[in-house]
Amino acid sequence: MKRRTFLGALTAASLSVALNDSLTEFAQAQNTTQVVASLPGRAANAGEFPQSSTIVLVHAAWADGSCWSNIVLPLEQRGLNVICAPIPLTSLTNDAAALSWALERTSGPVVLVGHAYSGAVIAAMKEQRVKALVYVTALAPDDGETVAKVFYRDTPSPEQPKMVPDSHGFVWMPDDAFGRALAQNASPDQAKIAASVQRPISVQCIQEPAPTPLWRSKPSWYLVAEEDRMINPKTQHFMAERMGATVRPHPVDHTPMYSAPALVVDVILEAARKTLSQ
Repeated sequence: MKRRTFLGALTAASLSVALNDSLTEFAQAQNTTQVVASLPGRAANAGEFPQSSTIVLVHAAWADGSCWSNIVLPLEQRGLNVICAPIPLTSLTNDAAALSWALERTSGPVVLVGHAYSGAVIAAMKEQRVKALVYVTALAPDDGETVAKVFYRDTPSPEQPKMVPDSHGFVWMPDDAFGRALAQNASPDQAKIAASVQRPISVQCIQEPAPTPLWRSKPSWYLVAEEDRMINPKTQHFMAERMGATVRPHPVDHTPMYSAPALVVDVILEAARKTLSQ
């Protein structure tokens, strides 16, 4: 074969390969787009919430941000930004300050979600961009009340462990209490992980009087855990009714983020849909 003929054939072959590769990549890109578009909550919910809408999830005592691991992606898939705000669990004032710093990372409308103790923390905010509060079996002291006062308002469950501070003024939860009282409906593996990552809470957190709560001026939702062995469901109903919250009772334990995450997501989305655009 002559050199010119050979080079021509080689060039034509190269162009053919390149064209085939480009078509293949294009087809793959089209398939990827279709798959992403078909994911729950993606295209169908595009534009459902204002730009930069954020859900801020706040952990309770004996926990960290990982307690929300089953909640983050379902909310993100619906076009919401999600932050798991870390709080030090050293005093109500310090925890409120830490949450305020986390809010500085956001720019649009916000829904605050608190679990157990952190219900007091989210209510201590003054940020105008907060549109709603969501309480997940959470404590809601009124102006001047302490967390301890509302926590011990009604007869505790026989499964509730005794909580005694250590020599540093911090309370640790016995490991077996996670599977027995905090998360009895979760899997044994999940209860074990929760016990392993627990962080203690300072006695100051539950003894400091709460400021005027944000739920007096903002709409609130309350997921009542009817099988809660840490906070008496009767206490939860009392707090929710006093707040004027939208009450969503369910037969779940103290940590429905583990045992019934879909219910938690549903309550958060209900609050987001009704308030973030206001």
